[in-house]
Amino acid sequence: MLKAYMKEIADTTKRGDAREESYYGSLADLLSDFPLEEGRATDVTTLPKKTDAGNPDFRVWDGDHFIVGYIEAKTPGTNLDQIETSEQLERYLNTFPNLILTDFYEFRLYREGQLIDRVTIGRHFTARQLKTTPVVENADEFEALMAKFFAFKLPKSFTAEKLAVDLAKRTRFLRDQVVAEELRDESTGGGDLSGFFNAFKQYLIAGLTQEQFADLYSQTITYGLFAAKTRAEGHFNRKLAFDYIPSTIGILRDVFRFISLGELSPQMEVIVDDITAVLNAADINSILDQYYKEGKGEDPIVHFYETFLNEYDPETRERRGVYYTPEPVVKYIVRSVHQLLKDKFDLRDGLADPKVTLLDPAAGTLTFPAEAIKLAVVEYVEKYGEGGKKGFIRDQILKNYYAFELMMAPYAIGHMKISILLESLGYKLQADDRFQLYLTNTLEMEEIDQIGFPGLHSLSEESQLAGKVKKEEPILVIMGNPPYSGISSNINDWTEELLKTDIDGAQSYYKVDGKPLGEKKVWLQDDYVKFMRFAQWKIHKAGKGIVAMITNHSYLDNPTFRGMRQSLMKTFDEIYILDLHGNSLIKETTPDGSKDENVFDIRQGVAIALFLKNIIHKDSKVKHAEKYGTRETKYKYLISHNIISAGYDEIDPKAPYFFFIPRYTDDIQHYSSWLSVDTVFPLNITGIVTARDRFVIGLTKQELELRIMQFRNLSIPNEVISQTYGLKNTRGWDLSSARKELANDNNWQNYFQKIFYRPFDIRYIFYTPIMVDWGRNDFMHHMLSGENYALVLPKRVEYVGSWQNALVTDKISEHVAVSLKTTDYHFPLYVFPKEEQIDWTRTSKTVNINELILNTLNEKYDRQVTPEKIFSYIYGILYSDYYRAKYVDFLRMDFPRIPFTLNYTFFTEIARLGQRLIDLHLLKSPELAQPNVKFQGQGEDLTVGRRRYDEETERVYINKDYYFEGVAPEVWAYQIGGYQVMDKYLKDRKGRRMEDPRHYIHIATALEKTIEIQAEIDAIYPEVEKDVIQF
Repeated sequence: MLKAYMKEIADTTKRGDAREESYYGSLADLLSDFPLEEGRATDVTTLPKKTDAGNPDFRVWDGDHFIVGYIEAKTPGTNLDQIETSEQLERYLNTFPNLILTDFYEFRLYREGQLIDRVTIGRHFTARQLKTTPVVENADEFEALMAKFFAFKLPKSFTAEKLAVDLAKRTRFLRDQVVAEELRDESTGGGDLSGFFNAFKQYLIAGLTQEQFADLYSQTITYGLFAAKTRAEGHFNRKLAFDYIPSTIGILRDVFRFISLGELSPQMEVIVDDITAVLNAADINSILDQYYKEGKGEDPIVHFYETFLNEYDPETRERRGVYYTPEPVVKYIVRSVHQLLKDKFDLRDGLADPKVTLLDPAAGTLTFPAEAIKLAVVEYVEKYGEGGKKGFIRDQILKNYYAFELMMAPYAIGHMKISILLESLGYKLQADDRFQLYLTNTLEMEEIDQIGFPGLHSLSEESQLAGKVKKEEPILVIMGNPPYSGISSNINDWTEELLKTDIDGAQSYYKVDGKPLGEKKVWLQDDYVKFMRFAQWKIHKAGKGIVAMITNHSYLDNPTFRGMRQSLMKTFDEIYILDLHGNSLIKETTPDGSKDENVFDIRQGVAIALFLKNIIHKDSKVKHAEKYGTRETKYKYLISHNIISAGYDEIDPKAPYFFFIPRYTDDIQHYSSWLSVDTVFPLNITGIVTARDRFVIGLTKQELELRIMQFRNLSIPNEVISQTYGLKNTRGWDLSSARKELANDNNWQNYFQKIFYRPFDIRYIFYTPIMVDWGRNDFMHHMLSGENYALVLPKRVEYVGSWQNALVTDKISEHVAVSLKTTDYHFPLYVFPKEEQIDWTRTSKTVNINELILNTLNEKYDRQVTPEKIFSYIYGILYSDYYRAKYVDFLRMDFPRIPFTLNYTFFTEIARLGQRLIDLHLLKSPELAQPNVKFQGQGEDLTVGRRRYDEETERVYINKDYYFEGVAPEVWAYQIGGYQVMDKYLKDRKGRRMEDPRHYIHIATALEKTIEIQAEIDAIYPEVEKDVIQF
C-alpha cells in the first residue's frame, strides 16, 4: 500500500508541473485503503480551496454521522515547522481535535491541539532531484500513527463546559472561515447566503454588515441544530434537523430548509456536519440537567450560552452584557409585578389572571417571560389544582404572553428554552402550537411586505404578526432588560416621532413644561430610552398597565432626561425606583466608602423601575429606594424582597429637573437661578480632537518636527509610516492622501503650536486640518490671535467624588485636558476676528461676556467692571471648596452656575484671589520664585522610571537616584479633573530624561499656593450667597 502510494507521488513530482492539488488523489486513496484493511468503511472528502481560509484539505468520516478527523496538506518539501506556527494551522488546531499536517512525505498527528506523533515515510529530494522513487521508511510507525488517527472518537460523555467550548470553536470557524468567505465570494453574484444577508439587512437590521451577518447566521445554525437535537429521538444528523424544527417557527425552518435540504458548498457542509457530530455524541438533556445539579440556577440554557459566548467571542459577550439578566433581578421584578397586579389592579390571580397580557420587547433568551410563566403556573395550580393546568398553558400562556427579539441566535435559544420549560411544567408543544416570540425590531413599525427571496417568505409573515401586537394588541404588562447603547442604530422616522412628539397623549421627552430642552440631546437616543418610550406609549394607549424594567440608571438625575422624567410622571400614577448603583464609570462607592459592585458584568450603573397607570390618572407619586454593596449582597436582597417589602421612600420631583432621586430642593431653587458659565461666555466650544494624538502631539517641538518630516518624505513607503506610528485610514482621513497634500504644502513649518494637553502640561501640536480631525479651527484662532485667557471645564462629570474640574489656559486646548472621561469646553475671555474680517477702524478684539451681565454689574456696582475682573471672580468662585462641596451634585450634571454677589467688596476680594490663581496656574506668578520643593540626587541617570511618593520624607522619587524633596502630601494628592497632577506629569514622561526639574517644582509650588488661596476664598464665600444679583 505504501509502496504504491510512494510511486504515485514520486511520478507526480517527476512531471515537474505538479501543484499541491496534484497529489490529493494519491493521498485520498491511501486514506481510504487504510481502514478497509480493518474492515471499516470510510469516506474521504477532498475540499479544495482558493485561499488559506476555509476548512482543511481533507475530511475523513464514516459517511453518516461520525467524523474521524481532518488532514491539511502542503506541497512536498514545504517546511512544516514554519507551517506549524502559522495562523492558519493555529486556527485548525484550535477547532479540530484530530488533525494531520503533511507534505505527503512527512505526517504529523495532533490531538486537541498538541503534537502527539510524527513520521517520515520517504525523502522528497529523492524524487525531485534524483528523479527516482524514494524508499519507503518507517512503515510500522506510519501504520501506528494512522491507527491513532482512525481510532479517534468524540467523547461519549461531554461535560456542559466541554460541549459549550467545542461548539464555540467550531461556530467561530464557521463564522470566520466559511460564512464570511462565501459571502465575499458571492458579493458579485446572487448566491443563497447573499440572499439571506440582503433580506436580513433590508427587512430586519438596517446597517447590518457581512461580518455581523456571518456571526448571527453561524450562531443560528449551531443553536438551531442544538434545538433540533433536544427534540430528536435516536439518530440525528444535519439532514434530519429540518424535521425537528417546529413548523410554527417559520424563520428557523426557512434557514434549515437550506441547511438540511439545500445544496451547501463543500466547505459549509463539512463544518456543519462536524457541529452536528459533536451534538450527536452528546447527551444534551443530561448536560442541561447538570447545570441544575451544579447549582448554576434555574436557567441552564442561558448559562450554557454564556459559557459558549465566553469561548466564541469574549469581546462580544463583554460588549453586550449578553442576553442574560441575573436571576435575582428577574425574580424581584416578576414577583413585584405579580403582587402589583393583585394589589393595584384587583387581579386576584396576578400573572395567572385571564385579563393579563404580557410583553417582553427585548426578550433575548426569554428570561423574563420564562420566570413569569413559572410563577403564573404555580399560582394557577396552587389555587385551582393540576387538572386544568394544560388548558391554562394552552389558552392563556400561549395566547396572551408575547416577546420580541431582533437577533436570530437568542431567538432560536428562546424558543428552545420555552419548549423545555413547558415540558417541565407538564405541557408538550403540539404541531400547531408556538410561543409568541417574534423575530422583529421592536422599534420599527413598518411591516415587511412579501419578500422576493424564495427562502425567507416567513420573515414577512412573522413581521405581520409582530406588527399586530405592536399596533393593536392592548398589553397590560411590559417587562424586560432593554439594550443600552448610547449610539443607537435604531434611528427611523417612527422612533424619532415617538421621542419628540406628544404621541397618543404621552408628552415628548424633548420638552419640559411645553418648552424645548434647548441643548444637544444625544443621550435621549440611547436604546433603553427608546424601549422605555415604546412601553410608555403602549400602556398610555391601552389606558392602564405596568412597565417593569431594569435599565441604565442615568435617566434618574441627568438634566438631559428631565423632559423624559416629567413625561413619565404625566403618564403614570405611581413610579417605583430601586437604584442598584454599581457604576464603575463614575467610581461609585457605598456611603461608607467601601466597594460597590454591579449586578451585571458591566460598568454602567443600573436601576429597576416599575411604572403603574390606572384608567383614571392621578397626580404621580414617585417612590425611591437604593441598594449599595457587593453583588452578592444585592442578590440576597433581591431574592428576599419585592416591591412591597423593599422600603421605598416617597420623593417629590420638582421643576426644573424632576429628579427621580432624593434632592435638597431648596438648594435647587436658588442655584438654578444663577447664571451658567455658558450664559456668561456665549461663545464656547469643545476642545480639539486629533484622532491621532500620539503622532500629531509631542512633548517637544523637535521630536514632532522629526515625525512630520518623515511623514512628508514620500520615499518612505506608506506601510512603514503606518506601522511605525500606528496610523490607519479612517472614514474621513486617508494616510496616502494626507502625505501627498502635506508634502506639497510649503507652509508646513507654520503649523506647530503649543497646546494645553493636560494640567500644567503644555505640549506641541501639528495644527492643520490635514492631520487633525476636529481642530475647531474657526474657534481656536481666538487663542492664537493675541493675548487671551480661556476657562476649560466640562459640562458633566462621569465620576463620583468632589468636583475639581476647572483650569485656565492661554493656549488652544485638547478635549480631555481637564476631565479624563468627559469632553471639556473652552470658554475664551476675548474673541478675535479672522484676518480677513478685521475692521481697522475698531479694536481688534471683543469681549466674550454676555452684554446683559456686563451692564448689570456696572449698574449694581456703580462703576466699570473690567472683563478680566469678571473672569477672575468666576475663577475664584470655581475654586471655592465650600461651593464645590455644597453643589457637587449639580456641578456633576451641568455647567457650573455662578453666584454674583451684590457686595462689591466681596466681589473684588474674590476676583483678586482668582487672579492669583490664574497667574499660578499659567505658571506666570511671582509667587513661584521662592519654592519649598528642591530637586535632589546624584548620578548619571535622570530618566523617569519607577516613580513613588514617600509621605514620611515628603519625597517624590523619579528613580532610585533622584527625587523631589518638600512635596507635602496634600500637594502630591492634589487632583484637577480626572488627573492627580503631580503623578500624571511624571507618568507621561516615564522612560524620558527629566530635562527641566524647575517646571515640576513650579507645578508643586503652584498647587501649594492654590490650597492656601482656596482656604482664603472659603472664608469669604458664605457671604457671597447672602445677597446674590438677580439678572
